[in-house]
Amino acid sequence: MGIEIERKFRVVGNDYKRTATGTRIVQGYICNDKTRIVRVRIYGNRAFLTIKDEAVGFARHEFEYEIPTADAETMLKLLCQQPIIDKTRYRYPVDNLCWEIDEFHGENEGLVVAELELPAIDTPFEKPAFVGTEVTDDPRYYNANLINNPYKNW
Repeated sequence: MGIEIERKFRVVGNDYKRTATGTRIVQGYICNDKTRIVRVRIYGNRAFLTIKDEAVGFARHEFEYEIPTADAETMLKLLCQQPIIDKTRYRYPVDNLCWEIDEFHGENEGLVVAELELPAIDTPFEKPAFVGTEVTDDPRYYNANLINNPYKNW
């Protein structure tokens, strides 16, 4: 069992693109409620099934399993809530940590968010210049909530 400790921030600027390479991600939600999430994700040429419980602060349990890509494609079409989340993820290392910057497409076009997974709640970290306001506690920014309330409607 893993614990996900994640902080989320708005992005200001695109300096991260100078050194980061993007990978396309499509993901959908089989179960999406306050206490649990079941997500299907195709990340590049690999696919995953992820189960998460309710976040307490910025930490929660996370279980992730690799699955066949063909199965994930079928689940996205037949089982997942619509619309599917479509984004490009850039990875930007700083010290021993790695920022993940998500540029959203489709219904969430224009939204750019940086996430940082931490090994412990009290881990100190440096914010690159492109990292703006923290939105960890704002549920609008959760990928699972972008299905029912896409960025274009804000």
